[in-house]
Amino acid sequence: MFIAGLGVAAPQRRYSQGDCWEALRISPHFSNLSPRSRALVKKVLLGNNGIATRHLALDSLEQAFDLSPDALHARFTQNAPSLAKTAAENAIRQAGVRTEQIDALLISTCTGYLCPGLSSYVSQGLNLRSDALLLDLVGQGCGAALPNLNVAAGLLASAGYEHVLSVCVEVCSAAFYLDDDPGVLVSACLFADGAGAALCSRRASLVTRRIEWKQAVTELDSASRDLLRFEQRGGMLRNILTPEVPKLAAAAAGRVLRKVVGDECEIRDRITTWIWHAGGRDVLLALHDQLDLDESDLCWSAVTLRELGNISSPFVLTVLHRAVHQGAPGGLWWMSSFGAGFSCHGALLEVE
Repeated sequence: MFIAGLGVAAPQRRYSQGDCWEALRISPHFSNLSPRSRALVKKVLLGNNGIATRHLALDSLEQAFDLSPDALHARFTQNAPSLAKTAAENAIRQAGVRTEQIDALLISTCTGYLCPGLSSYVSQGLNLRSDALLLDLVGQGCGAALPNLNVAAGLLASAGYEHVLSVCVEVCSAAFYLDDDPGVLVSACLFADGAGAALCSRRASLVTRRIEWKQAVTELDSASRDLLRFEQRGGMLRNILTPEVPKLAAAAAGRVLRKVVGDECEIRDRITTWIWHAGGRDVLLALHDQLDLDESDLCWSAVTLRELGNISSPFVLTVLHRAVHQGAPGGLWWMSSFGAGFSCHGALLEVE
């Protein structure tokens, strides 16, 4: 499989972490938090957490505190299809493929639910063929991009598929929740909205850099499932994020990497660019320590985190897009995502 085109999308409005702190400080919800919780939120939003700005599907930050189930569902319904469509259009345009050539559309999300799924709305918006295969992949959290791409690779390896559109979209502002749980509060300070798309083909693109999907591996640690997941409370999604997650993610990322490169250094030494999901600053620090990485190995993910926040499943597609278009050196690239489950995924790419 080859990734012939990449596209990204984000809501128009961007807010600084300082903006978010001021909006929370004057909101009615702030007085309902304990003094300890208020101090935690202030520390995360105003401290060195690796994030400077976030794009949110909000006309104003006051809307972030309309936390009724109906308001959150409306936010997802209004924004997820348009973000996914824009990212997909950008990937299609870059690949130089006509929409009628697309044989399948795969969409991953975890921050909202529609029936029929997002793929129905995005397919209509893109004017795909009526016989294109539509698949909605849900519940995989931040790690979803690589399983989605792996499904695309499987389809392209079978008869009848030439071009498959892989899309991840999250409206994390449609899954905000506020209470005195530290994980809930940290989540509200880290997550943001966005979409990423990859146009996957049997043949390499003739108009962009050659990106070949070489090998993919995955790992599921179901015993750690309760450390990172969504639960339903009061009709709303409530994120469970525990302090163990950064070390858990780094250890899993190391095991997945070793499944491909083994204990020998030959392949790892040939990796020129690292595309990491960054759940937050602490995740990047844990990856740095666990895998003995240099700062340069984390740079593409760190700058994406700083400018966009944690946009969940589209994050690695966004990092890949930046690295491809901003001149990261060719050679072997390693891409890895992790999230709810607890699941971790890795893929070896060859980029020219």
